[in-house]
Parts: sequence; structure tokens; C-alpha cells
Amino acid sequence: MKPLHKIGATLGTGALSLIVSAQAWAQEVAEEVTEAAPPVAEAAAEVAAVVDKGDTAWMMMSTVLVMAMIVPGLALFYGGLVRTKNMLSVLTQILAVASLAMIIWVIYGYSTAFGPEGNAFVSWGNLFLANTNADSTAATFSDGFLIPEYVFIAFQMTFAAITVALVVGGLVERMKFSALMIFAAVWLTIGYFPIAHMVWATGGLIFEMGALDFAGGTVVHINAGISALVGAMIIGPRLGYKKDTMAPHSLTMTLIGTGLLWVGWFGFNAGSALEANGSAGLALINTFVATAAGVLFWMLTERVMGHKGSLLGACSGAIAGLVAVTPAAGNSGPFGAILLGAIAAIICAWFVVSIKPKLSLDDSLDAFGIHGIGGIIGSIGTAVTMLPALGGPGADDYDLGGQLVIQIQAVGIAVVWAAVAAAIAFYVAKLLTGLRVSEEVEREGLDLGEHGERAYNY
Repeated sequence: MKPLHKIGATLGTGALSLIVSAQAWAQEVAEEVTEAAPPVAEAAAEVAAVVDKGDTAWMMMSTVLVMAMIVPGLALFYGGLVRTKNMLSVLTQILAVASLAMIIWVIYGYSTAFGPEGNAFVSWGNLFLANTNADSTAATFSDGFLIPEYVFIAFQMTFAAITVALVVGGLVERMKFSALMIFAAVWLTIGYFPIAHMVWATGGLIFEMGALDFAGGTVVHINAGISALVGAMIIGPRLGYKKDTMAPHSLTMTLIGTGLLWVGWFGFNAGSALEANGSAGLALINTFVATAAGVLFWMLTERVMGHKGSLLGACSGAIAGLVAVTPAAGNSGPFGAILLGAIAAIICAWFVVSIKPKLSLDDSLDAFGIHGIGGIIGSIGTAVTMLPALGGPGADDYDLGGQLVIQIQAVGIAVVWAAVAAAIAFYVAKLLTGLRVSEEVEREGLDLGEHGERAYNY
């Protein structure tokens, strides 16, 4: 019998040999795995970059929500603000120009705004969506997460449709239906599509500047507001402006439209995250609180200016808050969104209630007073709401001054481009059809004069 210490030594030697053999085998396996790792990693990356069904479902829902903003939301909001004899004409105009925008978007609008080829101002390469099919995908803001390109196209299509419809607010009760349709076609082509490309497409002038515009402060609101201002100046005021009573015929309708706009705006803002994620959640809560601040601070401003807090003011304040938070929806903390909504409501109310009556400008439904001014406030203010001190998503070394300069430059470009494009589009329409209805039709109302029917039959 071997002594115990000799048995231990023998076992120790065998164990050592086994350990050495195991180490050698493990090293060989590791080398083989290392050699195989790159293809495996590439395969994993390829598998990861697939269409995300959750994001896709959210974007489809967001698209439908934005559609609800147009018809019936904006149609009822604007329609309730005009006189009874013009209600149907406004509903028809909103429905028609939005429909026209959708058709043009498919033919060449998406190609002009999003390429795939392009320069700093426009893009090209996908007329009639000929290069898009059910398997085509669009990138989101996260690597590996895609959505179907058709869904992205449809989402952006609703933006084009509502932007041209917003311009109607500065032109109601006096513009020919035929002239509006010609204006819409020209303006979308030379106004909306290029600005959308410049702001949102890689390679676009404003995009490459580093400007922040989460959901369309420049593309939608400044663009529409400035265009409505130019149109109101070219077409002139309504007959009897500042002399006849032109009170809204149904603030009930306007409130319904406001509610639909607010609900639809969640798709507008949160949908612009392109994903169902935290960024969309941030845009969601900001769309709540900025709008609420707009409602309250517009009414408060009315009181300070010696007027009663009105439902019309509350509805206008809601839209001012929504407009202002649009570019900052994912670029602001909730407190920053409250500040934006409050500031926009105060300034827009001051302009609409105090300054506008002193001007000869007939921006009928305050498309410029709310969307133009509110869009400028929101687009510039987005630089401030990025501050971490306000709960914004900016980094600790965030350069407020530098970003503020970029935002101001972006606003300047959008204002000039929109003004020039709108002037061209209005004068083209004037040349082809004339802009205004006859004095007889304007006095009778555009419902009967332009469309041969009434909104209400008693």
C-alpha cells in the first residue's frame, strides 16, 4: 500500500496533466471561435436590422391621428370661425387641398423631399414611388430598427396635406376655389417640398446646419404662417373688414375642431420619433403640458389686457401651445414645454388681440398670428429647452449660444423661402384664374356662390 502522501502526489501529477490538456483544447476552441466571430457578428447585425412591428404599428396609428387633424379637425376649427354663409366653403377647401396634396405627394412630392438622390435644396429619384415596394424600409433614429417605407411615406404625406390646409386660414371668405387649388399645387412644389428636404433629409441645407426641428416648426408652421401672411397681403381684406360684424358662427364647432387637433397632434409630435420609445413618450407628455399652458396663459393675457377670458381665446391658446412645442417636442423637458406654451400664448394673444386690429392686414383666422409667430417662437426657443437645467436632453457641454444662432438662421431661411414661394404661387393663381370671387359672390357667401349648396338648410 502506498502512503497517503504518495497517492496524493500521483493524483496531483495526473490532475496537472489533465489541466494542461484541457487548457490546450480550450485555446484551440477559442481560436476557432475568434476566427468565426466576425461572420457571426455580421449575421447578428443583419438579423437585428429588420422591420420592428411595434414601431410600425405606432407609426400607422400616428399617421391616422394626423389625418384626423385635417378632416375633421382643422376643417371644423376653421369652419366654426367663419360666418354661416361660408362654412361649407371652408370645409370643402380643406378637404380638397389636402386631397390634392396627397396625390401630388405620391406622384413627385416624396421624391422631391426625400430622394433618394438630392442636393442641399431638393431631391429626386423616386417619381410615382416607382422604386418603393412592400419590402422597402425606412430608417428610424436607432440602428437596427426599421419601419416599412410605405408607412413613412404615408406619415409624411399627412404633414404635407395639413400644411397647405393651414394656409387656408389666412384666405377664407374671399378666395376663389379654383385659385386656391392652383396655388396649392404650385406652392407645394416650390415651397413645402424643398423646405421639408432642407430640414429633414440628410444632405439638406438646414439639416446639415444642425438645426433642431423635431416635428415641423419650420417645415409646417412657419412655412404655412408666412405663406398665409403673404396671401392675405396680396388678396386684400374681406369686404366690410373692420366695419361689418364677422364673428365666428359656431364656437361649438371650433371647440370640437380644437379637441380633434389636440388629440391628433399626439401622432404629429410623438409620431415624429419614428419609434415607440422614450423619445415618443417625451413628445407625448410635452404635447399635453405645452397645450394646457397655452390655454391658460392666452386667457390670462386676455384678462390682463382688459378682456374677458374667452372660449375663442382658450382654443387659440391651445393651438399656440401646440405650434410652439412642435419643434421642441422631443427636444425639451416637460417644464421647458410649459414655458414654450406659455410664452407663445402670451405673445400670440398680444399680437392677435392688440396689434392686428391696428393693421389693415386681414389674416382672417390668424394663420400667421398663431402658426407663423408661434412657429418662430418655438423654433428659436427649442435651443433653450434643450438645456439640462430645464430638464432638456442636452449634454452637460451643450452650447446654447451656438445652437441659438443655428436656430435663428434656420428660421430666417424658412421665412424667406416661404415668402418667395408663396408670392410666386399666388401670382400664378392670379394670372390663371384671378384670386378673388366677385363682390356679389362674396356678399352672398362662398357656399352658394362657389359650391352651389349651404352648410345649413333651415
